[in-house]
Amino acid sequence: MTKKIKYLLMLLLGANLSMTAQFGFSHEVGAFVGGVAFQSDFGVRNDFETNAGNTGFGIGLVHYMNFAYRAECNCYMPETYFNDHFKVRSELSYNSTQLQHFGKWADRSSFTASQLRAMKGEAKVTDIGMQLEYFPLSIREFTATDGAWAPFIGLGAHYTFFQNGTYSELGPMDTPISTPIKYYGAWSDEGGSAWSVVASVGTRYKLTELSDLFAEVRWQYYFSDWVDGLNPDPEVWTENKANDWNLWFHVGYIYYLD
Repeated sequence: MTKKIKYLLMLLLGANLSMTAQFGFSHEVGAFVGGVAFQSDFGVRNDFETNAGNTGFGIGLVHYMNFAYRAECNCYMPETYFNDHFKVRSELSYNSTQLQHFGKWADRSSFTASQLRAMKGEAKVTDIGMQLEYFPLSIREFTATDGAWAPFIGLGAHYTFFQNGTYSELGPMDTPISTPIKYYGAWSDEGGSAWSVVASVGTRYKLTELSDLFAEVRWQYYFSDWVDGLNPDPEVWTENKANDWNLWFHVGYIYYLD
């Protein structure tokens, strides 16, 4: 784990402990696993083959501040709309996707198409961040009812650390044999960091008094076009002007700390 990730983890933990000491919130912890569809400069936009081919996996740990319940006294907090409909989620997650060119340009019988098919990459991404989740139905009623459902939507920000490994099976990059002119000087195998925004929709299922299952679809947009390792000049190659983003689907388990 890098020093930056450790530092951000310490900040999140410190903030949570400080707010808990001041306001007496209760806590929930959990984990999730699922799939990731990565949208990048590999492949063709809005192409089924690209969307199906550039997929990977994601895992994560989550922590929630529950404003409806006060653990120290085993009692509910004073009822307000915010307490009964919002939770704050902290997260540490990782996703990895093997990338390559799919679609009509890579499917052709040409030298450039063979160069595209030979280009490979991998986006390995570590995220740490927070989001606010809104539950339209009562959190109190959900907590007290086994077998209940609690749909939610969420919005937040993550800080992202990424590693990429762009290469060609034809030889070193930036040579006429391996690299189409579009990608000359527009690739990376070094990685970096950037902010990202996340938006999600999902639901919880009350499994037991102290545990939930949850499923979630999440969209994540990076404020960088280097996450996948490719960044052709957007002024020239306008089809690649968007930053990288992905779509998650995952399921998880949440336990209520008593």
